[in-house]
Amino acid sequence: MRHNLAARLGVWSAHHRKTAVLGWLVLVVLATVLGGAGGMVTASDEEMEVGDSGRAATILKDAGVDEPAGELVMVTARTPDGWRDAAADLSKALRATGDVTGLQKPLPSRDGKDALLRFEIKGPSDEAADRVQPVLDAVTDAGRKGAAAHGIVIHQFGDASSEKHLSDLLADDLKRAEFTAVPLALGILLVAFGAVVAALLPVGLALTACVAAFGLLSLASHQLHLFETTYSVMFLMGLAVGVDYCLFYLRRERDERAAGHDADTALRIAAATSGRAVLVSGLTVMVAMAGMFLSGLLLFKGFAVATILVVCVAMLGSVTVLPALLAGLGDRVDAGRLPFLSRRSTSGTSGGVAGRLLRPVLARPKFFAVGATVLLLALAAPALGMRTEQLGLEKQFGSDAPLSISYKRITEEFPGGPAPARVVVAADDIGAPPVRDALDALTKKAGDGAELTVHKAADVAEIEVPLPGDGTGAEAKKALGELRDDTVPAAFEGVAATAYVGGELASSEDFGDQLGKGIVPVFAFITAVTFLLMLLSFRSVVIAVTSIALNLLSVGAAYGVMTAVFQHGWGAELIGSERVGAIENWMPLFVLVVLFGLSMDYHVFVVSRIRESRDGGMDNRSAIREGVTRTAGAVTGAAVIMVAVFAVFGTLSMQDMQQMGVGLGVAVLLDATVVRMILLPSVMVLLGERNWHTPRYLKWLPRISHAEAGPTAPLHGDSYNTRVPSGR
Repeated sequence: MRHNLAARLGVWSAHHRKTAVLGWLVLVVLATVLGGAGGMVTASDEEMEVGDSGRAATILKDAGVDEPAGELVMVTARTPDGWRDAAADLSKALRATGDVTGLQKPLPSRDGKDALLRFEIKGPSDEAADRVQPVLDAVTDAGRKGAAAHGIVIHQFGDASSEKHLSDLLADDLKRAEFTAVPLALGILLVAFGAVVAALLPVGLALTACVAAFGLLSLASHQLHLFETTYSVMFLMGLAVGVDYCLFYLRRERDERAAGHDADTALRIAAATSGRAVLVSGLTVMVAMAGMFLSGLLLFKGFAVATILVVCVAMLGSVTVLPALLAGLGDRVDAGRLPFLSRRSTSGTSGGVAGRLLRPVLARPKFFAVGATVLLLALAAPALGMRTEQLGLEKQFGSDAPLSISYKRITEEFPGGPAPARVVVAADDIGAPPVRDALDALTKKAGDGAELTVHKAADVAEIEVPLPGDGTGAEAKKALGELRDDTVPAAFEGVAATAYVGGELASSEDFGDQLGKGIVPVFAFITAVTFLLMLLSFRSVVIAVTSIALNLLSVGAAYGVMTAVFQHGWGAELIGSERVGAIENWMPLFVLVVLFGLSMDYHVFVVSRIRESRDGGMDNRSAIREGVTRTAGAVTGAAVIMVAVFAVFGTLSMQDMQQMGVGLGVAVLLDATVVRMILLPSVMVLLGERNWHTPRYLKWLPRISHAEAGPTAPLHGDSYNTRVPSGR
């Protein structure tokens, strides 16, 4: 029997162990060095925007119009005017930094107990976060001295300080995730394998895959600029998928050793079966992630590049360097066996438990299929009322975060009104009478508070138009719609000028509109890709359709749990979060794509083993029992690791990371238990031989064997000459 690609890669790696291992190390080192030398390029605010607000921001950027990064510092005293000495000392300290410009006189509050210092950070606004640290130090030092001497309290908020806080928070969270998730994964693998070396292999390969992918992503960022959270997403995916792929491969090799095969034969069987499942799963995940390119949003394009890179590197490492290491280690892979764990780690134990759990499912498949479906639909029910929005500062960081507290205190004492809409106008001659008349008329019609600024050198003008209400509610959205649809087009009708409406609310609305437009092509793409890959792998329309249906149930349940926890606040305090009344607007699309990809890990692995048993001569029910019980240990271990990694992200500081961790963790847990252990086997039993039927019009599809191929050459000299049986 001819070897499949995974088997050939495994055999080659086992024959060329030094080349495979050194090649892997060279890839990791080279990617790290080149990526570190080039650094990561993050996307500017203008690049992240879409629609009319994005066009408005681009016009201002191209014209060289840069609004300086403004900062606000509020000095609070116990008595009226008690802040004057502290404010004077702070003003001197701010000027002494050399990074402040436009420092205005202190603005007293109504009761006289507070004063507001307003200033800007010198230099381009996109570099302000890198220059703000001396200013932060000066404010912190003044606050410490004032509190000790006069009970003074100081709060700071602004463009540069908030961006600096966000960057530092993301870096700290990623470091915390690394130092928490990695030991968790290692501990779970120690329990799963009962041996130190066997546990270290998946973690080591997953981490080196992440390191290499980090470097490659930094290089890619020079062509496609990235959002700050992209590295966190990459690490989340890389560790989970990298460990899973190695676990599937290593578990099969150990199962074959336990079945009586010698080390060479066991490795060859693992390469031909689990190795092939890893390739199919990895390809499916990468193609599914490519669907995010169709969203039309730079945020998702960055996520797509990051996840594709890390999955590709992890997949290649699993089918090349892992078999090379296993061939070199031989039985030493069980070195460092731990008492009381080694016996529990055998596949027979997990398979026995799975067999007992599976027995009633196979005996009453209709009952369990209906019950599992009802459970998943019940969990998905809250998603019918899901509300999405671009979470603001207080919701994103939490109401008790220092930045949120400072923003709330400053805006309470010095309400500056909601962020206005910004009408940006570009013309060949901004001073031409028709253009000038249109600008004046629009400014007058916008009412009190509207402010016109003309940049003659760039032939660009901008009008700030106040929005009613709090600037984000229904009243403000209605006013924004009228401004875009009626007021601005009417003002510039017949005028040789281009006008777009931007601003914070406009940017949020445009982002949401693009998400709504993008979800249809993305969903169509990933469902079509999943269907085609499953059809090609198993030559069965039924298997392909079942895969999509099961994935949708998992995604729906994840949506429902996210809505219940974060929108309604059910159990949010248990994970250290709080009710925010909405889901981050980009989260549903991201979770949909990621879960469609990740669920293929388990689905391909389990169904491949079922098909392998079916090809070996078993009837449908027996093949299902054999496939599910044989893969139970690996699927359980992989699911526990994934859930643990996602759970770590569910405890991070930012609300979107918490939503991502909880949503993905719950979905993987349900997918590996309810879906793979109950719903999948019960549905496949009910479908019977229709699972494996290939329609006449698809007979041309290549027939891919799911059973282990016989060896063509020994891995270490002439260790054996017998053919590996294709069934047991």
